[in-house]
Amino acid sequence: MRRKQTTDLEKRLGYTFKDRELFKRALTHASVRSQRGMRHDNERLEFIGDRVLGLAIAEMLHETHPEATEGDLARRYNRLVRGQACATVARKIGLGPHLILSESEAENGGREKETILADALEALLGAIFLEAGFDAARNVVRSLWADQIDSLPQHVADPKSALQEWAQGQGLALPEYIEIARTGPDHAPRFVTEVHIAGRPPARGEGATKRQAEQAAASVLLAREGVWVDPSRHSDGSLKKSSHG
Repeated sequence: MRRKQTTDLEKRLGYTFKDRELFKRALTHASVRSQRGMRHDNERLEFIGDRVLGLAIAEMLHETHPEATEGDLARRYNRLVRGQACATVARKIGLGPHLILSESEAENGGREKETILADALEALLGAIFLEAGFDAARNVVRSLWADQIDSLPQHVADPKSALQEWAQGQGLALPEYIEIARTGPDHAPRFVTEVHIAGRPPARGEGATKRQAEQAAASVLLAREGVWVDPSRHSDGSLKKSSHG
C-alpha cells in the first residue's frame, strides 16, 4: 500500500492508525494466505467489529428515539447493521480500492462485493477498538452512520417489509410465503398462508386476499420472535374489530 492511499482512506474513515500492520490486516481478505498458510486476514477483526458496531448503533438509537418501543428499536437497528448498510458506508469512504485481495478474488470483482466490503468495514472498526478503545470506535460509527440514522423512515413498516429487514439483519434466508388453503366462495374467499424462514418455525396467517394473509403470517412470526407487534392484529394474525363496529 502506498502511504498516500492509506492516508486518504484514514481521513475519510476519521481515524489514523498507529499500528500500520493492524491497519493492513483489517484490509486483508481471507482469500489471501501467506506462503506457510498462516492466517493474516481480517476475519477475527470483523468478529470484534461486528459487536462494536452493534453496541454503538444500539446506543445511538436509544439516544435519538427515546419514545420508540423495543420492537421499533430492533427494526431500526437491523436496518443499520445489516450488510447492505455497512457496504453503503464502505463505498462512501472509498474502501474498495484499498482492499487486499487474492488475484482471483480481485479479478472476480471482489472490491465491489457487498459482503467483502461490509466485513472489511467491520474489521476496521474492530481494529480501531483494539488500538484505541470503544470511545474511538464509537466516534467513527457515529460519524459514518449519521446520514443513515437521519434518513430512517419514521413510519412503522408493514409486517412483510419488517420481517424481511429483520431476517436480513439476523443473517437469515429471506422469508418464503406458501399458500396453505383457500376457502369460501369466489366473491368472498379466505386465504391461509404460511411464512417460512430457514432455522425458524413457520407462522400462519389468514386474510381476504393473498397479500393480507401474507401480512398476517409475517405479523405472527414477528410477534413470536418479540421483534415487532402490529397493534391492528391479534396474536393469531387476525384483524382486531374496530371500536366503531
